[in-house]
This record gives sequence, structure tokens and C-alpha cells, in this order.
Amino acid sequence: MKLLLLFLLQVPGCADSSCFCQVSGDLDDCSCDVETIDSFNERLLPQLQVLLEEDYFRFYKVNLNQVCPFWGVSGLCGLKDCAVKLCSPVSSSTCRHTHLYSHHSHSALLDETREVLLDWSEHGDGEKRFCVVDDDESPDSQYVDLLLNPERFTGYRGPESWRIWTSIYEENCSSPFSIDPRFSSSSRCAYSSTGKVFYSWLEGQCVEKRAFYRLISGLHASISIHLSARYLLEDRWFQRQWGHNVSEFRRRFDSALTGGEGPERLRSLYFLFLVELRALAKALPVVQRPSFRLFTGRPEEDRRLKELLLHVLQLARSFPLHFDETSLFTGDEQEAATLKEDVRRAFLNISRVMDCVGCFRCRLWGKLQTQGLGTSLKILFSERQIEAPPLSRGQRPRFRLGRQEVVSLLNAFGRVSTSISELKTFRALLAEEM
Repeated sequence: MKLLLLFLLQVPGCADSSCFCQVSGDLDDCSCDVETIDSFNERLLPQLQVLLEEDYFRFYKVNLNQVCPFWGVSGLCGLKDCAVKLCSPVSSSTCRHTHLYSHHSHSALLDETREVLLDWSEHGDGEKRFCVVDDDESPDSQYVDLLLNPERFTGYRGPESWRIWTSIYEENCSSPFSIDPRFSSSSRCAYSSTGKVFYSWLEGQCVEKRAFYRLISGLHASISIHLSARYLLEDRWFQRQWGHNVSEFRRRFDSALTGGEGPERLRSLYFLFLVELRALAKALPVVQRPSFRLFTGRPEEDRRLKELLLHVLQLARSFPLHFDETSLFTGDEQEAATLKEDVRRAFLNISRVMDCVGCFRCRLWGKLQTQGLGTSLKILFSERQIEAPPLSRGQRPRFRLGRQEVVSLLNAFGRVSTSISELKTFRALLAEEM
């Protein structure tokens, strides 16, 4: 199967567990290899980072006060690093940072900024999605500056954290796809540190389920890398130092500490990269339409931003060994359509689970990255709508992307791209220990 991407560990002369993060070699049944991805990412990531620093992409609308729809959250994280910094008006050019710990916090933006953000929402378009987008319409939603709230280790861990990941992996454990999460941490689908995960069970499943699982595993791996790369190393009253924690990285990915599962998680990260990169490439004709605008309220700025985005998408499209999504949902047309809808509904449920995360900073980035992956899936499996002309002259195109989808799509891929770049740093740090 083209989509069964099993990365091989091929590290000559490597005889101990210190080489666990040296993922390399060809991809099974695919012409792509890890080295090509690493090399391409070095070209793409700097261009992507420039784009994500723009105001249009750094402000993300999110409702952090949604109630968990599946179980009662025993308590919200009270650690200061779980907080989300919000802006309040002080002057025309500065913001005061406040912390969000409870359901009763409010925020305000500069009047000019708020007017533009409202216009951004009005210029967003919707389609049948793979993730919940209630935040876009909720009166409790607020715009958060992502650059002021970087994804990093917050101290949020333990049973509550594992319950989140267990329920996410359980979403795809039964056949057909289950829509009601099961929360047993001892399930065969639980992604646990013992290594008794789903890989031995996975090979007997259909290619769609294998791909679905690898996407979730890749997302988990990406988040774990960021938490390890931006770890609180020193916490004194006069100084806080964040940096790479090699021990934390080992705990999450070392073969000896994960029952051999760590390298599988890193392979899944590369799989996720290929899927989201392919979505960016397929989004190019949508963005190239004259009617597509990144609305800022300033026509010249709209054009400049669109050019920056087109540059990134064109670079993404130039990747020579793209993921081939056409081998998914093949065979009987009706059965394929049913399976695709099952996958969509399962992913919708996963996006709802993000409202059960007790750490607000983690919830913010979890919601953004699941929405970004959901947008990627929407793009990959909407080829007919993307290519179809409007039903009549003057009407909107059949396939559209809203502002929230565009922002989450680019930022989510930015997280994955950064994770792959961070692997190079961790390899160097591990080599120093040898």
C-alpha cells in the first residue's frame, strides 16, 4: 500500500539506544525518504516562520472556556505556565498582559485591531469540516496572540493528561470507527510509556485506519518534541531559563524507555509532515483565485500577505515526492464515502476532546493543531470541489477556506516543521553525551 509508510532505522555503526532518534532511510512503498524531507524542511521552515510572524497569522480566535462534553474536568491547571496571556488596551501601541485561570476572565484588544479582526471573521467562508469550529461563532471566543503564548512545557501531566491522549487514540480503536470515546488507560489502543501500544495490532487494520492512527501519533510526537525543546530548565525569582531537555526527550522517545515505540512515534511525525505538506500544495489553486483575500482592512497589505502565502505554497508544491492520498478510500464508491464520513466524524470528536484539557496553554495549542490537521484532511479529500467551477457566473467557488482554517493550517504545519528541525538539535545534543 502506498500509504503504509513504515520508516526504517538504518544507522550504520549504531549499536545502542542513543541512536533512537536517527530516523532515516526510504519509506516503504513510496519514493520518498527521510533525508529528502529533512533537506526540504531546511528550505521551507525559514520562509514559513516569516509568514507566521505576520499579524494575520499570529492572532487565533479560540474559546478556552468551553465545557468538556465527555467527562467532568476535576480541576483546571493552576500552574502559572498553564496560563494564556491576553491583551488589554493601555494605549494605541502597547498591551498589558493578563493571565487566564478561570471561566470568568475577559480580554480586550485595541479598538482598531478588534475592528479588523471582526472584519476577518466576516470574510471567512465555511465548508463541511473535519473539526469543530464552534469557537469561530462563540461570543466567549477571544483572539490570542500566538507569539506571546508559545507552545512549551507547562508542568501539566499525570492522569488527566493521559486521559486526554487515551481517549483520542480510542477514537479509532473499534471497527467501524467509534464516535463515543472510551477512557480505559489499559486499553490495547492506549499510547502508554510501556510500549504496549497499537502498532502490533495496527497492521491488521485497513489502510485508512493505519493512516488515521499515524496522523494522531505524529501529532502526539510533535507536541512532545516541543515540550522537550522548550522546557523550564531553571526557575528562580530573578531568572527563568527555557531550553532543550535531553532527559525529557529520552523519556518520550528512547527505545529502551518506551518499549521500542519511540522511533515509531518519530516515523509518524514524518508521515504527518507529508500529509500536511500535501494539503498546502493542494491549497495553492484556492489561494491563487482572484477572489481569495487575506483581509486586513488595507488592500496593499492584503496583496503583500497573499504574495507571501503564495510563495510558501508554491515552495510546498515544489516538493518532489509528495504524499499520495488517492490510495485512500478506494474501491466501492458508497463504502468509500461511508468510511470517509466515519473518519470525518471521528476527527470531529477528537477536536471536541481538546476542550477537556485542563491546561489553558495546552488547550490553546491542542485546539489549533487539531483544527489545522482537520483543515488538511478537508483539503485532501475535496479535490472535486476545489477543481469544480462555480455553479453560475458571479457565485462563490464551491470550495472555500475560512480565516480560522487558513490560520490553523499554516500554524499547525509550522509546529510539525519546527519539530522536524528540533530533531536535528536533539541528535547533536545526544551525540555530545556519547
